[in-house]
Amino acid sequence: MKIIVLNCGSSSIKYQLFDMPTAEVIAKGLVDKIGLKGASIKHKRNDGVEFKVEGEILDHQKGIEYVLGILIHKEYGSMKSLKEVDAVGHRVVHAGEMYGGSVKITPQVVAALEECVDLAPLHNPPNLEGIYAITHLLPDVPQTGVFDTAFHQTMPEHVFLYGIPYSLYEKYKIRRYGFHGSSHKFVMNRAGEILNQDIRDIKIITCHLGNGGSVAAIKNGKSYDTSMGMTPIEGLMMGTRCGDIDAGALLRIADKEEISIPTINTLINKFSGVLGVSGLSSDMRDVEIAAEEGNERAQVALKMYQYRIKKYIGSYAAAMGGVDLIIFTGGVGENDFNTRKKVMTDMEWLGVDFDFALNDKLKGKEVMLSKPGSKVKVMVIPTNEELVIATDTFRMVNENIDAL
Repeated sequence: MKIIVLNCGSSSIKYQLFDMPTAEVIAKGLVDKIGLKGASIKHKRNDGVEFKVEGEILDHQKGIEYVLGILIHKEYGSMKSLKEVDAVGHRVVHAGEMYGGSVKITPQVVAALEECVDLAPLHNPPNLEGIYAITHLLPDVPQTGVFDTAFHQTMPEHVFLYGIPYSLYEKYKIRRYGFHGSSHKFVMNRAGEILNQDIRDIKIITCHLGNGGSVAAIKNGKSYDTSMGMTPIEGLMMGTRCGDIDAGALLRIADKEEISIPTINTLINKFSGVLGVSGLSSDMRDVEIAAEEGNERAQVALKMYQYRIKKYIGSYAAAMGGVDLIIFTGGVGENDFNTRKKVMTDMEWLGVDFDFALNDKLKGKEVMLSKPGSKVKVMVIPTNEELVIATDTFRMVNENIDAL
């Protein structure tokens, strides 16, 4: 069964073609700079054959048209016909409180997602563009939506509510939703397989660290709390997002700088975080090089980034009454041994006996980084959100169910 997984961003489309249920990735690629100068498509087959094309790509539908064309190309493709496509799975960032799991895409689901646009104005519109495009280009192929927020729908009310008048929650659904759900879910389940343990019997803290980042507290196999809030801005300091900030500080900035709410939104989403503090880059590698060369702002940015991860781990251990396993994942979590080292330094009080020597040698691999006998285990597990989407899509289509 061939399933296409699409992750549509504001100006990009990440895609993978899976053969299910073997979970083999037949081909994958990236459509970049949609609607911008220098647009391109990079495509790679599982046998190593690569293809790149540059040119004008006006919108997501045109980008997806090109992707489908490449997938059936005589020289670079992996299928003879689009009739081989059995289903398409979409990553959708925000589903509000409407869905606690993945769903088949129907007109009713599309309408519900359109209602959630104001909850994720930077993410849901391009996600919907992907759904619109497939509906137009492959009208008979079933589609599913797999939501970043779904995994966190198990959070209890006292955890997801904000300290604002309850009427505002009732009217506008202003609450903590959380994101990166597919990633937190994947590494949680993979840890259970590796350890041969029932995940319902252990308390887990998962750290998805990348240009965007979040930490989740997982209790009894369910999300109990997570650092991101109503939007992906709250929580950790990220590449360009500010993370936790006093709302009063934003009011003061708006007043003193005489800027509008949309401008504040752009400031805290795109010009803050590691980029804003360092004044250099949102890429941790660039900032770490600058810090090693003595750049003080880069050094401060790194300390802030690492401190907040450590703080959330400690607070979630307290909230759950302990922790048995800490997992690092995401681009930074998997590959940046320095960030893991700084976060795990002086964590013996929590029961962590961290193997610093092993940590400094490895990146991007599935590995146990705590020493034998450590009360709290620490692992690196590379995430695979696309596989979660493909797996959920396969189950729904193959078993003819509407929701998981």
